[in-house]
Amino acid sequence: MNCKHFTIAALLIVAPLSTQADAISDLQATYQNAGASQFSATAGKTLWHKGFTDVKSGQQRQCTTCHTENLQNRGEHIRTGKVIEPMAPSANPERLTQVKKIKKWLHRNCKWTLGRECSAQEKGDLLAFLKNL
Repeated sequence: MNCKHFTIAALLIVAPLSTQADAISDLQATYQNAGASQFSATAGKTLWHKGFTDVKSGQQRQCTTCHTENLQNRGEHIRTGKVIEPMAPSANPERLTQVKKIKKWLHRNCKWTLGRECSAQEKGDLLAFLKNL
């Protein structure tokens, strides 16, 4: 492989990582401007594994219900059966690269799992946890 091809290949590998960092950093800055404090990957992990009771069905839900315990694996939505690509950016380079998509899915999944929208602090903590996978 000549130097030109090596450089292009290296850029293709690094570009998604910088895009991911930019999207997460942008959102975390937004959440801090909304009143959140320092973000914690530990708090994000705790929230990810915490169980919430669905008001209508009485069933327990947590993020791992659909996304699995190993975030490098595919998950499956428990109601629709839709395949969910891995959450870990190391297994899915497209994950967490677009602000619009991150906001959309945090909004939907918080409401579905927690029964309410996540706070700015919770969103930032979840992103701190997920970016370190």
